[in-house]
Amino acid sequence: MKARTLAATTALCLLTCASASAHWLYVSNEKDDTLSVIDTETNELIDTIKVGERPRGITFSGDYKYLYICASDSNAVQVYDIAAKKIIHDLPSGDDPEQFALAPDNKHLYIANENDALATVVDVDSRTVVAQIDVGVEPEGMAVSHDGKWAIVTSETTAMVHWIDTATNTLIDNTLVDQRPREAQFSADDKELWVSSEIGGTVTVMDVATRQIKKVIDFAISGVSRDTIQPVGIRLTKDGKWAFVALGPANHVAVIDRATMEVANYVLVGRRVWHMALTPEGDKLYTTNGVSGDVTMVDVASQKPEKTIKVGRFPWGAAMLPKDKIPQ
Repeated sequence: MKARTLAATTALCLLTCASASAHWLYVSNEKDDTLSVIDTETNELIDTIKVGERPRGITFSGDYKYLYICASDSNAVQVYDIAAKKIIHDLPSGDDPEQFALAPDNKHLYIANENDALATVVDVDSRTVVAQIDVGVEPEGMAVSHDGKWAIVTSETTAMVHWIDTATNTLIDNTLVDQRPREAQFSADDKELWVSSEIGGTVTVMDVATRQIKKVIDFAISGVSRDTIQPVGIRLTKDGKWAFVALGPANHVAVIDRATMEVANYVLVGRRVWHMALTPEGDKLYTTNGVSGDVTMVDVASQKPEKTIKVGRFPWGAAMLPKDKIPQ
């Protein structure tokens, strides 16, 4: 009897230890008004959380205590307490918030307001709007540089990248890119800005110091119609080796060699791939696949899909909670 109890206890301990070593991936589901939570150790769905209407962009606070959620049709940014497992309040956001970026001061949230051609800056501590900046038509993508000097907005209809000086919250420059720019990402050293253009079918790489275009990357997949190749989400590995680009209804992720800025591979994932998240180690890439309602786990070393995880309807955004930040 004691041997059985010991064996059972050991098995339970192993299960608990495995779960404790995992990161948690949060995924926003547009059509279900929910978040899905995935354990990256087992690659299984472990929780579903009800949130506001049409959640899209999601990002963690700098201390990982809170998850900010763009509830677009609720016209609010919701603040979800990770430990308490509940939404504790809303932040003012302007109309139709879609994507946002948190400044490295962990205080100022830059929000793209698609319907109003504005970028709204919110102080998350006082829950007040501190600035609104006129940008192009249909702003979508948002990024803040790691040094906190720049906030970037992409406007879909104007086909521009807008450069905002965060010290003054003023627009100081615009860069024309291909049609319908969606996502912007700074490299880890803030020397490059990568921007996807959905209808243009390209990714533009810019030099941040000069705000000039360095390279425009095009895509071609054998057997896939050119007009279905619609770049949206971008993720850059911290080691500077790879860039991953979600290609929308082409159902592939492009793998770009950062050294050559050439496409090295295409990885087949789910249908209508939107956005992505990397584990902190950079060994796993997770994609949100809107039409197929699932998430694909891609092994970064082999650049092959290894697991499909069913989530809610029309998964969109993705954010990774590191294992050492998971509440005990």
